[in-house]
Amino acid sequence: MIKKEKKKKLMKSFGIHKDDTGSSDVQIAVLTERIKELTSHLKENPKDNHSRRGLLQMVAKRKKLLKDVQGRSEERFNKIVKSLNLKATKSIKDKKEDE
Repeated sequence: MIKKEKKKKLMKSFGIHKDDTGSSDVQIAVLTERIKELTSHLKENPKDNHSRRGLLQMVAKRKKLLKDVQGRSEERFNKIVKSLNLKATKSIKDKKEDE
């Protein structure tokens, strides 16, 4: 569970404007933090399959949000990936060129 202070800090640093709480950028940052916490929980409790399922759902949601941001603005996508230390896949434009 993320503490309120940590969540507010993420909203402030990734928000597009002052009162931003729901943009894709903020959602990605919050999901990343939750994924980190849940990953450490699963290292201690490897048989907790219910939490593992939740983790996989969060990872899938974050992936969809990242793909959406990448399609809208490559610059924002690169900023998010770099600041959260995520692995970046090929960009949508690069995939189209390969085909």
